[in-house]
Amino acid sequence: MPTITPTRWRHRAGALVLAAGVVVALAGCAANASAGSGSGSGSDDGTVTIGAASNGAATETKVSVQEDSKLHDELPASVRDAGTLTIGVGALPSGFPPLAFTGDDQKTLTGSEPDLGRLVAAKLGLEPQVKNATWDNLFVGIDSGKYDVGFSNITVTEQRKEKYDFASYRQDNLALQVLASSSLTFDGDPSVLAGKTVSVSSGTNQEKILLEWQKDLQAKGEDFTIKYYPDGNAIKLALDSGKIDAYFGPNPTIAYQNTQSKGTAKPTKTAGTYSGAGSSLQGLIAATTKKDSGIAKPVADAIDELIEDGTYAKWLRAYNLSNEAVKQSEVNPEGLPLDAS
Repeated sequence: MPTITPTRWRHRAGALVLAAGVVVALAGCAANASAGSGSGSGSDDGTVTIGAASNGAATETKVSVQEDSKLHDELPASVRDAGTLTIGVGALPSGFPPLAFTGDDQKTLTGSEPDLGRLVAAKLGLEPQVKNATWDNLFVGIDSGKYDVGFSNITVTEQRKEKYDFASYRQDNLALQVLASSSLTFDGDPSVLAGKTVSVSSGTNQEKILLEWQKDLQAKGEDFTIKYYPDGNAIKLALDSGKIDAYFGPNPTIAYQNTQSKGTAKPTKTAGTYSGAGSSLQGLIAATTKKDSGIAKPVADAIDELIEDGTYAKWLRAYNLSNEAVKQSEVNPEGLPLDAS
């Protein structure tokens, strides 16, 4: 597995481990991702199908979104006149379930990120046009105006705020994964790991946090063992066989693995979550727009209305991401500091 820098893992969760038995099934679909619109799960009457063609990554849920004409009128004239919200997603070449990937119909760009973009577009009275790109070209597209907004698991950082405006919609969390039969629970206090064996992916932000916890516990005369494995299959086998007690990784990836493991001999669950920004700041994932474009505020207001009417909760629940819910969308909230960007 390639080394991922402390910041970059948060945006490319799918480049990290995937559960055994599902990698081949979904990687084959995602590899066919195209740069086309892939809008296919919305309609002119405001109906949006959450999790369409998601190959089991989500519980398919159809919702009806009521357009808010007042929010529509707050949009820049160029967006209103176009009648579309062009949504950029950085999921090429292989996708990263459950966040963004090509669905089992081989054409729909599905996942939690494009689906929220479609819900926001419906609330704004716009037709969603979802465009897939590489991670780097996603930002090039926002810069050039090719994309109105990016929905692609983008973490808010102070460095990015110099160039972009943000409307937050999810917590940026890590998770501790255990077997469903485990009694281990985690509320952010690493002392519960004393005497345990935990796996983590090398070169990631979660490894950095785990090593800091280990150092703190060792100073108190306690310790836990860290084990490394080459890929997600090996981690899953180690967890199933009892060689490790837990795996520490990105919450969305683990939520996806937990969903896929239901009904198997060794189902998994999340024992608890922890902010990807560390103990002093709750990291946030946000819709990303070109700075001063005038789009971030209407998008934030649309997200708030989706929160208030319960659609937001249905979206999170469909993707097993309810543990990353926010109470409201914030425009340009505090982000990871410059030295962590």
